[in-house]
Amino acid sequence: MASPAKNVSEGAICFVIGLALRLFTEDVHIPVFTLTKVGVVLMAIGGIQLLYGVYQSVSNRNGKTSS
Repeated sequence: MASPAKNVSEGAICFVIGLALRLFTEDVHIPVFTLTKVGVVLMAIGGIQLLYGVYQSVSNRNGKTSS
């Protein structure tokens, strides 16, 4: 299981990349999918991973250990 700090940092990086795709690739057209939709998906995945890392760090402070 990954450490909470790793999940938080990976989630934040994924969210920022998704946000950049969402904001700056509206005019880019590729045949299969739009990069703005990929950005939204990356933002969602990054947000979930970020929240999971925060949850892990809070649960570790309360005396629970991950195995």
